[in-house]
Amino acid sequence: TSAAITLLGGSVAAVVVWKWLSKKMIQKKMEEARRTRDEGLKKMAKAVQQFREQVPRVQTDAILSLPLLGLTGRLQEGSLSPRTVLYTYIEKVSALEVNQQTNCLRHFIPECEEQLQEIQQQKEKGLLYGIPVSIKDHIGHKGQLSTCGLVQFLDTQMKEDSVLVKVLKRQGAIPFAMTNVPQSLFSYDCSNPIFGQTLNPFNHQKSPGGSSGGEGALIAAGGSILGIGSDIGGSIRLPSSFCGLCGLKPTAERLSVWHIHLLNVDIYSHPTSVPCALGPMARDVDSLALCMKALLCQEMFQLDPTVPPIPFNGEVYCSSTPLRVGYYDTDGYFPLPPCMRRVVKETRNALQAAGHQMVPFSPPRIPFVMTELFLKTFFGDGGHAWLNVFTGDIIDPSLKPQVNSCKIPRLVKKLLALLLKPLVTIPPSLKDVMISTCRSVKDMWNHHHQIQVYRSEFITRWKELHLDVMLCPVLGPAFTTGYPGKLLTAISSTMLYNVLNFPAGVVPVSTVTEADEEELKLYQGCCDDPWDRTLRQAVSGGVGLPVAVQCVALPWQEELCLRFMKEVETLSREK
Repeated sequence: TSAAITLLGGSVAAVVVWKWLSKKMIQKKMEEARRTRDEGLKKMAKAVQQFREQVPRVQTDAILSLPLLGLTGRLQEGSLSPRTVLYTYIEKVSALEVNQQTNCLRHFIPECEEQLQEIQQQKEKGLLYGIPVSIKDHIGHKGQLSTCGLVQFLDTQMKEDSVLVKVLKRQGAIPFAMTNVPQSLFSYDCSNPIFGQTLNPFNHQKSPGGSSGGEGALIAAGGSILGIGSDIGGSIRLPSSFCGLCGLKPTAERLSVWHIHLLNVDIYSHPTSVPCALGPMARDVDSLALCMKALLCQEMFQLDPTVPPIPFNGEVYCSSTPLRVGYYDTDGYFPLPPCMRRVVKETRNALQAAGHQMVPFSPPRIPFVMTELFLKTFFGDGGHAWLNVFTGDIIDPSLKPQVNSCKIPRLVKKLLALLLKPLVTIPPSLKDVMISTCRSVKDMWNHHHQIQVYRSEFITRWKELHLDVMLCPVLGPAFTTGYPGKLLTAISSTMLYNVLNFPAGVVPVSTVTEADEEELKLYQGCCDDPWDRTLRQAVSGGVGLPVAVQCVALPWQEELCLRFMKEVETLSREK
């Protein structure tokens, strides 16, 4: 007996020591990654200093204040040099007011100096000649890490540029920075244990959104003029909403995703399910249009034959024909704060006054879409595949509510749903997440079929009303950090158009007012339950933060979506 006890004690001690050593190894890797990032920042700061000594008289503020179209014009005509523009933006990022305050940068791309030399030798100037571009952490760049905020990927450098980065470079752009993301990308906050929490530049108590949160913070703070993000549930549109930017999620197949570290898609998705889309983020709609025009070129179509060879249609983007616009200010699933509904109504009135025809619309069966179509795509196996990506990692606190929920056995989830139902009001969202899984291959194929059926139903309703585009709300204003992890189902406004695979963009049109904040105190949501109260807490204290609307078109009609976004932007600026 004593031998058995000794053996058991030794085994327990060995497990404890092994866990301690594993944790120390993880912490060592994270410290090394942070040290490498800091060294990169110092090197770039030194390069800026050398440039300043050589070219002392640079009108920094004038360059940083130029919109993308104005900057490209100056670069094309030669009145500004790519070198001056690049180091002006690098200086802005490495300065105290951007990265040290928001923690938006994952790493500078040292190869940007090589690309600077490369474009000056090109025979023709591309559409983005000399433009510094920031890219999200998982968009592959040769020689750089693609971490997805996970320790396990800190040893893996990308062996080649993604197709999208190759096309950017061919068009003369200079990728110069990679931006921070939430751990595993599956969050609309922006925090991971390696590089920490990214903050909203307008209010450091608030999140920049996610998962393209580093992009949102960097562009909003003035450290980048154009960025590339990705979107599988709102990851371009939510940071754009939280940070007051314009962002476009195209139809998923419109831009190449080859050589992108698509952690979520590799694990959860299927080409016929809910695909990931790459898209631009910037300060205005014209910048998004220019970026799409530059990317939709022969180089893209040749490098990735799966991308339909459809060049950008400038005629559609520049059209002034009155539109027939569907609109709604709530999807009937997760009631948004009063300011978000207010701006949809104000935008509807402005569009109507400008001569557009406004048609009320009600999106069908959103509770079913959220739980049976969207969440089942990612958690159809009970969340096991997602949990596996955290093996050998420290879980970020912002993800713990979701991780803990996934760890509950399916039978226990069912029992909890039944036991809690008479005691508290459980939103359908929570109850369905608890029990919504694919239990067989037949279930999985039926799930894919249901998505196709829903897409057909939605398009049929759209066509019956003869709509051109849709105006609808987007989640916002910016949440206090830590709250996105508590309200996963609040993203119903954006996830709908991932399930449908429609192009959808976000345009800032207003800011939170004192009156909005007062009205928020009376907000009760569905039934003033704990989730409604959590939303109220998440968005409170937001006076002055950006408030946006969402603009949508049918698949492959990115140009029409952008044209509608431009109309909304113009009307909001006139107001």
